[in-house]
Amino acid sequence: MNAPSPSFSDAVAMLRTTADTQLSGGRAQQRLVEVDGQVREALEEVESALSTAVREGAVPATDAAAHLLAAGGKRIRPLAVLLSARCFGQVTESIRDVASAAELVHLATLLHDDVIDDADQRRGQIASRRVWGNAVSVLAGDLLLTHALERAQNSASPVTFRELLQALRKLVDGEVVQLRGRAQFDATEATYFQIIEHKTAALFMWAARAGAREAGADDRAVDALGSFGANLGIAFQLVDDVLDYAGEATATGKALFADLTEGKATLPLIYALEANSALRKHVDAAAAGDADVALHLAREVVAAGATDRVRVLAAQFGTRAEQALSALPDTQARRVLAGIAAQISARAC
Repeated sequence: MNAPSPSFSDAVAMLRTTADTQLSGGRAQQRLVEVDGQVREALEEVESALSTAVREGAVPATDAAAHLLAAGGKRIRPLAVLLSARCFGQVTESIRDVASAAELVHLATLLHDDVIDDADQRRGQIASRRVWGNAVSVLAGDLLLTHALERAQNSASPVTFRELLQALRKLVDGEVVQLRGRAQFDATEATYFQIIEHKTAALFMWAARAGAREAGADDRAVDALGSFGANLGIAFQLVDDVLDYAGEATATGKALFADLTEGKATLPLIYALEANSALRKHVDAAAAGDADVALHLAREVVAAGATDRVRVLAAQFGTRAEQALSALPDTQARRVLAGIAAQISARAC
C-alpha cells in the first residue's frame, strides 16, 4: 500500500508549478507571491474544514469518509473555486465554504462510485467499501453530501445554490447513463461525452462559476469561467481515461484497466473498436474478470493509437479552457488557472 501525498501539498505544488511556468520578472513574481499566499491560506482552511466535516456524524460512516479523505487528492475543484474568486477579489469565509462544498460533493460521489463499480482501490489504498462494506460507504457518501448542501445553502447566493442542485442532478443522470451502458454495451462517442459532461464536467463548471459569482463577477465573467470549468473537466476525464490504459498504478492510485474490467465504454476503447471492430468479442470477457483478455485488449487499445488520439483531444479541450479565460481581467489568478488547464490536459499520472 502506497503512502498518500498530503492533499494540500499536492494542490499548492500544482499552483506553484503552473504559475512559475507562466511568469518571469520581479513584478510578476511578486504577484505570484500575493496570490499563492492567499490561496495557500484558503486551501489550508478548506483542508481543515474537510477534516472536520468527515468526522461530523455517526461512526462508522465517519470512519469511511475520513479514510477516503486521508487518501489524498489534488483538490482541483476547491482550487477552481478559490482561483476563480481571486480573479475578482479576496477570498472570503463564505467562498471558502463554497470551496469546501465542492470537494465534499466530489468525495461523496467517489464513495458512491466505488460501490457501484465494486472497486477495490481508491487513490492508492483500499477502498472504504472493502473495509466498512457497501452500505456504510453509501451512507458515508450521503453524509458528506448533506454537509456540502448545508455549507452551500448557508454561504452561497441563492443562484449558486440552485446551480449546485442542477449540477447534482446531472451527476446522477450521468451515472445512470453509464450504468445503463453496462447492461447493454454502448460504444458510441455521443454517449461517452454525455456521461462525462454530466459526471465530471458539471461539478468543475459549477465550482468555477460559483467562485466567480460569489466574488462579485458579472454574468459575462461567470459564464466565461463556467466554460473554463466545463472544458477543464472534460480534459481531466479524457486524460484519466487514457491513464487507465497507459498509466502507472503506483502514480494514478488505481489499478490499471479498472474502467475496462468494470465494463465502461471510455473513449480510448471506443476509438479502438472503431479502428478494429474484431476487438468487440473481447470486451465482455474482460468485463467478466478475465485478466488475460483484459491485458490483451488493453494492449490492442494502445497499439491502435487510441490513447494517443484521446490525448490530442484532451489537449484541445485544455486549450478551449485557456481560451475561455481571455474574457477575464488579466490577473495572476487567471494565469494560474490557465497553467492548471495546460498541466491537467498534459498530465502523465
